[in-house]
Amino acid sequence: MRTITLRRVVITGLGTVTDVGNTVPEFWNALIEGKSGIGPITLFTPTPEWSVTFAGEVRNLQPEKRI
Repeated sequence: MRTITLRRVVITGLGTVTDVGNTVPEFWNALIEGKSGIGPITLFTPTPEWSVTFAGEVRNLQPEKRI
């Protein structure tokens, strides 16, 4: 028989990095409005070998503000 050890967990914050928003309010509003983050790739030029030209790109991310 296994013994289950319960451990306390503390959530110190909530964050998102998605193709429809980089903050919780941006993300939530995009969900409510039914927005899609999928579209033509714009952050780099896809090579001809790739069959994919659409993606969910994360835009306007500033990692230095999150760490």
